[in-house]
Amino acid sequence: MKKTIIAILALLIGAFGCTEEPEEPIFSVEKAKEALDFGVIQYQHKMNATPPGKVPVTFKDDTVRYSDIYWWVSGFYPGSLWYLFEYTGNEIFKNEAHKRTMFLEPLKDHRATHDLGFMLYCSFGNGLRLTGNDEYKQILLTGAESLASRYNPVVEAIKSWDWSDEWQFPVIIDNMMNLEFLMWAAEASGNENFENIAMNHSYTSKNNFYRDDYSSYHVIDFDTLTGNVINKFTHQGYSDESAWARGQSWGLYGFTMMFRESGEEYFLNLAMNIADFLLDHPNLPEDKIPYWDYDAPDIPDTYRDASAGAIMASALLELSTFVEDAKSEKYFNAAEIILANLSSENYMANEGENGNFILKHSVGFLPADSEVDVPLSYADYYFIEALHRYINIK
Repeated sequence: MKKTIIAILALLIGAFGCTEEPEEPIFSVEKAKEALDFGVIQYQHKMNATPPGKVPVTFKDDTVRYSDIYWWVSGFYPGSLWYLFEYTGNEIFKNEAHKRTMFLEPLKDHRATHDLGFMLYCSFGNGLRLTGNDEYKQILLTGAESLASRYNPVVEAIKSWDWSDEWQFPVIIDNMMNLEFLMWAAEASGNENFENIAMNHSYTSKNNFYRDDYSSYHVIDFDTLTGNVINKFTHQGYSDESAWARGQSWGLYGFTMMFRESGEEYFLNLAMNIADFLLDHPNLPEDKIPYWDYDAPDIPDTYRDASAGAIMASALLELSTFVEDAKSEKYFNAAEIILANLSSENYMANEGENGNFILKHSVGFLPADSEVDVPLSYADYYFIEALHRYINIK
């Protein structure tokens, strides 16, 4: 009996005495702040290096590539500065963000693009949110009118591209990202037409872009006389029937946002189905940073797209707040894994390198050999946004 008691005591002492240290979490608020702190350092360098009147786009061959204000990415640099001002409270970021934002003011009258949400709402919209500057509001409302001018009531969608005669009325899945601008404008102005356009465009996209497995085409060409679909394409992906990674992330983000803005359950259900398609996809790597196309034939020996990962992480974080229990945990945990890996040396640059962008390894338009395996301004923007969302949720 005595031996039995001694043996039991030994087991108990062993059990409690050899308790392993708890595993370090995949990600944390502290790690998110470390990533943002690094972003602050990189963008301080970037502020000093960016010429007046130029917009940083990418970095290739040891050279930062810039654009003018009319390229679709022009709002991401000032938008990132606004987020970094929000994080730091540093007036230097605020002043630079204001200067770079006001440089985009002529875009309010630019009616030749659907990208005004990216260009104006990421810049002036964040500025208005953080400062209440009424000048920003008036510029945004004029810009919303310009965006709405591209709406066709027969197609019930906003036209995306004017640059090619190949299509009659092309609409791209990216266009879902510009609808938040219109939903804001409806509330800010009391003009319901903005909301009607955004809602109709969302329904048109929901009904036409998605395949049975909830992957998305990139481009739908519509007949302006009947509103019928002429053809479906995937212009920037591997093939028309493939799942181009950034396009899938645009759709996930767009429909998640439209549920937030409208409360329409159809949009929430679609966002959940898109998320499940992506997270359960057999070609999604373990670190959950997508290949540039989920159907690229040379997986795993092909490029990752950090921009698609950053957009997906930001969307998943928001989506996790709209659903419950297992789904919420699934989406939040996946976003954590993405952010943890984007914050690692595999994707994050060293200080002063990478053209002073934060993230490496994004893909713009691989079939055209454009911006392949490089940093991109919108990868940084949505990464910074996702880090903000993560901290706020936690």
